[in-house]
Amino acid sequence: MKEGPDIARIGTLIGDPARANMLTALMGGQALTATELSQAAGVTLQTASSHLSKLEDGGLIAQRKQGRHRYFALADAATGTLLEAIMGFAASRGHLRNRPGPKDPALRKARICYDHLAGDYGVRMLDSFISRRAIRSDGETLTMTEHGQSELASIGIDVASLTSSRRPLCKSCLDWSERRSHLAGTLGKALLSHFLAEGWAKRRDDSRAIQFTKTGESRFLALFPSE
Repeated sequence: MKEGPDIARIGTLIGDPARANMLTALMGGQALTATELSQAAGVTLQTASSHLSKLEDGGLIAQRKQGRHRYFALADAATGTLLEAIMGFAASRGHLRNRPGPKDPALRKARICYDHLAGDYGVRMLDSFISRRAIRSDGETLTMTEHGQSELASIGIDVASLTSSRRPLCKSCLDWSERRSHLAGTLGKALLSHFLAEGWAKRRDDSRAIQFTKTGESRFLALFPSE
């Protein structure tokens, strides 16, 4: 028996189509019931329960009880980062599932990636930060500059309060649809929360898509101009 991390087990857990669909559904950042996840996976509730048990044993999801109901969510931010990285890698190798429909353009434009903004708008935001020298990029390593902290303070985001977490402040996350990086980390989470709290955008029902209002879109594009 070889020593070291058992990547085969993780690969097996994620590689099953039904479990992959469940994990993708949970990338929206919301806790879902077994029934909702069975529908996302296209399997019976009994089969879904078996899959969920395996995912929980493998440390990929966690459950919590509320009254008589049980809800499931990704175990932590590291799991979300792993899944988005796999999605980006699959897309870069041409492994895409084509499901034409009205949600496709919306998902590519702006969507939630666990707890931060992804899609065209997510990539645009990071590009704008870098071009304005608000964030310094050294390969995949991102560092917030003093200029960037001042900019964020002007819209009510206190960067200092975001650095107490074990998660990095700024993290590069490969975007599966744009095949370029968007902004993750505690700052990425804080910015998406800010857009939603200010009414610039809202989550679409039954989708990971983030829909900006007309006013919110104007403010977003003004705040993050293209290069």
